[in-house]
Amino acid sequence: MSKDIPCVVGLNLGHDGGAALITDTTMIAIGEERLNRTRYSPGWEAALLYCLRTAGLRLDDIDLVAVSGIGHHPPTRAETGLAHLGVDTARIVSVDHHLSHGYTAYCLSPYETATVLVVDGGGNNNDTETYYAATAEGIARLGGNPPGRPRAGGIGATYEAFTNHLGWHEQEAGKTMALASYGDPADHWAPLFEVTGATVHGSLTRTHAPGVAELAERTGYDFGPPDSRGDHPLGINAAAYVQNQTERALCALAEQAIAATGMGNLCLAGGVALNCVAADKIRRLDAVAGYFAPPASSDRGQALGCALYGWHQLTGDLPRRPLHHDYFGRTYTDTEIEQALTRDPRSGLVERRRTSFRWRRESDIAATAAQMIADGKIIGWFQGGAELGPRALGGRSILADPRTTISSDALNRRIKHREPFRPFAPAVLASHAHDWFDLDVPSPFMLLAPPVRPENADKIASVVHVDQTARVQTVDPPAAPAFATLIERFHEITGVPVVLNTSFNDREPIVETPAHALATFQACDLDAACIGGFLVERA
Repeated sequence: MSKDIPCVVGLNLGHDGGAALITDTTMIAIGEERLNRTRYSPGWEAALLYCLRTAGLRLDDIDLVAVSGIGHHPPTRAETGLAHLGVDTARIVSVDHHLSHGYTAYCLSPYETATVLVVDGGGNNNDTETYYAATAEGIARLGGNPPGRPRAGGIGATYEAFTNHLGWHEQEAGKTMALASYGDPADHWAPLFEVTGATVHGSLTRTHAPGVAELAERTGYDFGPPDSRGDHPLGINAAAYVQNQTERALCALAEQAIAATGMGNLCLAGGVALNCVAADKIRRLDAVAGYFAPPASSDRGQALGCALYGWHQLTGDLPRRPLHHDYFGRTYTDTEIEQALTRDPRSGLVERRRTSFRWRRESDIAATAAQMIADGKIIGWFQGGAELGPRALGGRSILADPRTTISSDALNRRIKHREPFRPFAPAVLASHAHDWFDLDVPSPFMLLAPPVRPENADKIASVVHVDQTARVQTVDPPAAPAFATLIERFHEITGVPVVLNTSFNDREPIVETPAHALATFQACDLDAACIGGFLVERA
């Protein structure tokens, strides 16, 4: 690459590993799990190769590699593992974990000045909550949790501990959030967190499930048996309790951080930012003038944050790239799609279950898909580049009719095999969002859960949670033209500008390639898949 055109790569060495590559005109990023098909996978090698190939570059073209990880300190140059690729150590910089989150939060936001708040299960130096003042001049850390306070006392680590107690992996906190709406937060239980200034002191002294067991023994609270997975009323109440306490602590923390910086725009990152129920309460606070969270708020966004940090270090310019979509993956050609459909070995197709199917090219794939959804079909939707974050946003989605719970029940039973208490999300045309939801701001990344307007709840029954909220994605035609066209066609047919949207996977990472999409279509009970301009149906 020309010396006049900088190129920076970011790598995440922790769980949800991955790589990102940015130039002055390009941002490419992907998680390792999307390629090796192992959920929450560490690693970055396949992701780095993917980014380089997509950009048409080689390793020698990279000016700087910025790397982050988890643990007591950021990874040293020797710990990055880049030496075996022949990368000169002078081209490697380490990034603090929370600062990397801060770069995704601020650099991708629409704000010139903002309070940046990072809340997760744990970064480097025992960080769990940190806050920053961000301007065009830089991102300055102003405070965070006390270094001597155990990680277990953090908001994210506490939420992970209750999630473990309920029987799930700590990365499955979304299940706890969904279950919480069915329980009683039991206000007679003492607060889990004390927020003093912008500092959090939690009640847990140990991480993971043992921390909850120790708290129960110390206080006499009954959180139900371990591993109840939503099947015990006390466990359901425990989920409601930790959700309620998390919301209160986050709101207090956001207010205190804004007071400390004097900046009303709030950018939130870290895995806790994916708690869309809490986020909807935070963005309504009087102290919050504007709210933004990146779609890859968790460690899935670490590599991108590292690349943005690296760009700042290399060029001296703090990158400002307001984000309108989450499609950081590459687009696949018709030839590549046809290779998968014809079972060409070059496609990388691995058929977990081989079934007969037929396929054809459609002149208007969006119109075809909309009619099938209106007819009650459940379809896979594979268009353009893949999303970087954990939420499918119309690039790698499964779509269904939102008007009846028949579709959501069938999705759980036949395809997704999810717990019945977990809601599905509505994707709504942005121009209609306010009419259907108590929502007066864009929500393009499915990171807010506002109430559904009562007069419309019965019209979209399959995407309304038990608490009458919905995890909304607003779809703007310029940002997602194919997906918006599909919803427009569905609106013309049914009068409802909403479709049910969930991720294109079944107990596996979200599909990345046409071959992944075809393999998942065969392995589960989808009625059809729209892969690019091709319609695939069971024979």
